[in-house]
Amino acid sequence: MTLIITTQSENIMQKVIKIKNLDCAACAAELSEELNAIAGVSNAVADFINQRVSLEYETDEALEKAIHAITHFEEVELDEGATPQKERHLKEIVSIAVSAAFFVPALVLQLLDFNQWVVFSLFLASALAAGWSVVWNVLHFRGLATLFDENFLMTIAAIGAFSIMQPLEGAAVMLLYQIGELLQNIAVGSSRGAIAKLIALKSDTAILVEEDGQREVDSETLKAGDIVLLRKGDKVPADCLLLDGETALDTKSLTGEAYLKEVKEGDELLAGCVNAGSAVKARILRPVSESAVAKILDMVENSSAKKARPEKFITKFARIYTPVVVLLAVLIAVVPPLFQNFNFAAWLVPAIEFLVISCPCALIISVPLTYFSGVGTLARCGVLTKGAVYLDELAKVRVAVFDKTGTLTEGKFSLASVTGGERVKLLAAAVEKNSSHPLAQAFAGIATPYTAENVQEIAGMGLSATVDGKEVLVGSLKLLRSRKVAAEPAESLCSVVYVAEEGKLLGQVEIEDKVREEAAPALKNLKDAGIEYRAVLTGDTEARAEGLLSGLPLEEIHAGLLPEEKPLYAEKLKERGKLLYVGDGINDTPVMAASDVSVAMGGLGSDAAIEASDFVLASDSLSALPKAIKGAKKTGKIVRENIVFSIAVKAALMAASVVATATGLFALPIWAAVFGDVGVMLLAVLNSLRMRASL
Repeated sequence: MTLIITTQSENIMQKVIKIKNLDCAACAAELSEELNAIAGVSNAVADFINQRVSLEYETDEALEKAIHAITHFEEVELDEGATPQKERHLKEIVSIAVSAAFFVPALVLQLLDFNQWVVFSLFLASALAAGWSVVWNVLHFRGLATLFDENFLMTIAAIGAFSIMQPLEGAAVMLLYQIGELLQNIAVGSSRGAIAKLIALKSDTAILVEEDGQREVDSETLKAGDIVLLRKGDKVPADCLLLDGETALDTKSLTGEAYLKEVKEGDELLAGCVNAGSAVKARILRPVSESAVAKILDMVENSSAKKARPEKFITKFARIYTPVVVLLAVLIAVVPPLFQNFNFAAWLVPAIEFLVISCPCALIISVPLTYFSGVGTLARCGVLTKGAVYLDELAKVRVAVFDKTGTLTEGKFSLASVTGGERVKLLAAAVEKNSSHPLAQAFAGIATPYTAENVQEIAGMGLSATVDGKEVLVGSLKLLRSRKVAAEPAESLCSVVYVAEEGKLLGQVEIEDKVREEAAPALKNLKDAGIEYRAVLTGDTEARAEGLLSGLPLEEIHAGLLPEEKPLYAEKLKERGKLLYVGDGINDTPVMAASDVSVAMGGLGSDAAIEASDFVLASDSLSALPKAIKGAKKTGKIVRENIVFSIAVKAALMAASVVATATGLFALPIWAAVFGDVGVMLLAVLNSLRMRASL
């Protein structure tokens, strides 16, 4: 669909409009300003990378004006599902080819000192063939902002060159500019390809199994409870539950992991995975809009809306910088001739060169593109982020703090032993079936004759319930002692769940969990990635935490903590530097809020994880975390490189242009000025694409 609407309140509505042909960051900024100037429209953002416009509006009339402004902005159109990028490249290539067909003969004839008017005409034809779209955009005057865009600057440069009888320079300006634009669009399109691959995770159709047979349906129509058939090679259309048999899933495109995941009856299958085994049936758990793929696409596509500080700086910088340099160019053209016998012709070229060089495209394109590439690179590694701003924060992290259960451990619980008899296990199972705590997994497959009523969860301690009219407590030693139940701590490396009835201890259940295989190497790699201090905050007992985690490279373990105590310890650890917290994203929301950067483990199926965290490890693997930190640092490094390089080259060329004319020692050709704009922009964009290299 082209338009997606979300009503926010009675008066304010939100719309995302998918577009095409918006291939310039400067143009996107212009379009955003135009839309925000419309009465009744607010918070309009044109995103040239994701090819969409997000806006809030109050009336249908305001929306109509916004759509009119979008569709009348240069070559921008509403996207009805077509993919015109190749066609646009073809137009640019044809323009360049035709321009070159005139340029080369003109250059040869000029070297042969042929009739200057023939040469002039050929160069003019070359300039028009390459620059007709540039001139057309200038003629479509949309306000003062267009006086400072690159189309205007290039047109002035070309006209100036032809007016002083320098046709070679004028044609070269347009031809080089068009070549630079083509290469830029190809580079940006390449970066968009990373998101296109993610979008390809979504399955358009599914085979619905009904009482009277099977039929192919649109995956968007699937609802919870529907039964679908997954053949070998089929993409899982929506999050679902395997009903029978066993199969293997290819999860590489979703999580970044190359190995096949074995699944059996009762296991959850995430949308976007590919069935690499035998044909199986599955029950849909949630619609496509709430699936893992939808969350991935939403996080990655919307990440560009949360801009990092350098992105915001560059946007503000360009708004002030461009008008200032235009004024300086006018002063260069007017003031020096007043002291040189009114020789305005001599200073026209350096003024034009100054204008062309000054265009800030290299910055306003490469900086957001670098962050976009960084977000995409992390996504390929199985790490999803909510915005570029979090990459900057992640790069500064010095302290990494982990939850234990489900983070450093596998979080796959099973019963190790029972003390007190079979009834203890059955009572515990009856109560735990009402809990969302990870430990409750261990009781999921146990059939029990008991039914728990009036179940209450005591945060960080356990559960209380009524079973056959008697009060039953199931939980930690803290829970029992808080209810005055006599009990001694059990010596075990497993998690111990105590069971009491009517104020008396009945027995205990030991639940085992294992440390993740990748935990030790991941923690070591974090040190190599710049993490100076690694710690654990857990509600488990000190003996069990120390015993289970003793083989891991950790500087500190804080055990026996209640959920409300974790943020207090996190604040103390923040004194050592910016703090990263890694947890399950459900029970750790308070400490996630207290940390500088938060990461949810395996949170694809959890709305709470998406809401609470800045990053989600889609691969459910700690090994992706060091890669994410290195990727964030690499992103920041490339952004700084582009800013310093672009400003340095432009400043040097602008100074050279003025000095050349003032001293007469040398002449700076206009094509060098074009390099100062298009060339620097292209080099900065290519440098940005280094983020796509493997970490």
